[in-house]
Amino acid sequence: MSVFRPADILLPQVDSMENWSVIACDQFTSQPEYWRAVRKRVGEDVSTLHLVFPEAELGAPDCGGEERIRQINRTMEQYLQQNRFREYPDSYIYVERTLLNGTVRRGIIGAIDLEAYDYQPDSSADIRATERTVIERIPPRKKIRENAPIELPHVLLLANDEKRMLIEPLTGQKDRLQKLYDFELMENGGHVAGWLVSGEDREAFDRRLEQYAAEIPEAYADLTGASLLFAVGDGNHSLATAKTCYEELKSSNPNLDFSSHPARFALVELENIHDEAQQFEPIHRILKSVDPDALLHAVRTSLGAERPENGYPVVWHAQGRCGTLYLDRTKGQLPVGILQPFLDDYLRENGGEIDYIHGEEVLLGLTKEAGSIGFLLPAIEKNQLFRGLVADGVLPRKTFSMGHACEKRYYLEARRIR
Repeated sequence: MSVFRPADILLPQVDSMENWSVIACDQFTSQPEYWRAVRKRVGEDVSTLHLVFPEAELGAPDCGGEERIRQINRTMEQYLQQNRFREYPDSYIYVERTLLNGTVRRGIIGAIDLEAYDYQPDSSADIRATERTVIERIPPRKKIRENAPIELPHVLLLANDEKRMLIEPLTGQKDRLQKLYDFELMENGGHVAGWLVSGEDREAFDRRLEQYAAEIPEAYADLTGASLLFAVGDGNHSLATAKTCYEELKSSNPNLDFSSHPARFALVELENIHDEAQQFEPIHRILKSVDPDALLHAVRTSLGAERPENGYPVVWHAQGRCGTLYLDRTKGQLPVGILQPFLDDYLRENGGEIDYIHGEEVLLGLTKEAGSIGFLLPAIEKNQLFRGLVADGVLPRKTFSMGHACEKRYYLEARRIR
């Protein structure tokens, strides 16, 4: 059984696709005004807004808590009973997302086998998390999914497809595919369009998928754990929730056949990490309430390369001073994977605080404060990400950012899970 496969995909039959589709619930968590604007726009229209629980509203005095979760599940049932969905069985959907800068990000909607996915740090599964999963974030999501009749994905799965054999061939074929949707996304989300991939086109994609999987071991022949097929770029906590619910369902029903049970699978969008629209932005580190010179000495002593040419260059700034550290390449595939564990240990032993900063200018401004030092981390090269996961396991938190908040996935497609 393929770890990525076609699914029985549900698409809404609604008057306004723009009001149906809202951004992932874990975006704009510090901007409740964003979600107030969405709620005002949508009103009582049929919308995914009524089927999700934005994290910005979790814990608020008027959030509704358990009753709101029950209402979300009731609304899902209501939409199903009202025939708000049309089902496209055993299919994929080819997706083009036009971002505000005009670039087009391509993907394909399908289902992954949760048996092939693991978010544990030392996993050797075919599908793995890119960054460490915060277990405490799973229970609130689990309360919604465990009784939900459908799922709505915002998970972005990444393929390391440098040959562009999987998704890109569909770009030239879309004119003969059935277009399923084509509309503007609300709140500066850009534009999205989707085409049905079924029948012979589905079978052709499956053959390309087999070829991709067959070539993976050769790509990482010099590393152990070379089974990595896909990495979770966005939405890992939602995927971890699906895995948790599935494992609990199996434990509670030891005699049930789960080989084709809908809870065993999860709907995702697969994208190619080598797509030109995929932009990885670095997330820098700043440490406060520390002795910069003592910290620099400790880093050089523990992580420094004997010669600059044998190290990853990392620039530091502290109170108007700056320099470059060279981290020993033998200690890992990625500079952040070498530096972050050391910083965590150093802060535990010596005190201080760490923060994660987007943008070089912002970091430089913060390093002017006494007792502060900032590290400008280089952007991850696309061919480094998968090698880093294979060699070092899941990456440290806040390793990289995939685009801006408004470019994250919007809820659109659905699938029955019960």
